[in-house]
Amino acid sequence: MIQQFKTVCFTGHRPQSIPFLWNETNDRSIALKKRIQENIINLIEYENAAHFISGMALGTDQICAELVLELKGQYPHITLECAFPCKTQAVKWSDKCRERYFNIIYQADKKTMVQREYTPDCMRKRNKYMVDKSDFIIAVWNDSHSGTGNTVAYARSKNKTIIQINPYLI
Repeated sequence: MIQQFKTVCFTGHRPQSIPFLWNETNDRSIALKKRIQENIINLIEYENAAHFISGMALGTDQICAELVLELKGQYPHITLECAFPCKTQAVKWSDKCRERYFNIIYQADKKTMVQREYTPDCMRKRNKYMVDKSDFIIAVWNDSHSGTGNTVAYARSKNKTIIQINPYLI
C-alpha cells in the first residue's frame, strides 16, 4: 500500500501584530513556539504530514519554517517549501531579518516564487497557492481582520482543516 503524505502550510501574524514575537526569549514566545511544534509533530505522527509550506514573512512564517527545519533531525523524511510572493519580498527588511530569511531559504527543500515582480495582490496569490497545495493549515491568528484572516477564510471556503492557535491565549 502506498502512503499518501499530507501537506501543511502556515499562516500567521507578523511581529508588529504580536509584540512578544520580537523577543523570542520571552516566555510567551517560547510557549507559542512549543504549541506550534506540538501541532507539527501531531500532524507528522498522526496525519502523515510530510511537506510543509512557509510564506516566509517576518514572524510566524519564519518561526514555523525554522521549527520544521529543526524537526528534520527527528523526522528526516519531512520537507520544507519556501513560497515567496515575489523576488523582492525581503528587500526593505533589516540586515538581520534578511539574513534569517536567506538562511531558511538556503536550507529549504523547495523554493517557489509565486511571481517575479511585486504587485499589490502578490501576498494574496502566495497565500492562495499555499492553501491550494495543503491539506492542513496551522494558523497563528487572533480572529482579527487581516491577511491571516483572509487566508483562513479562503482555507475554510476550500474545506481545509485549520488548526488555529490564538497567540493572545498563550
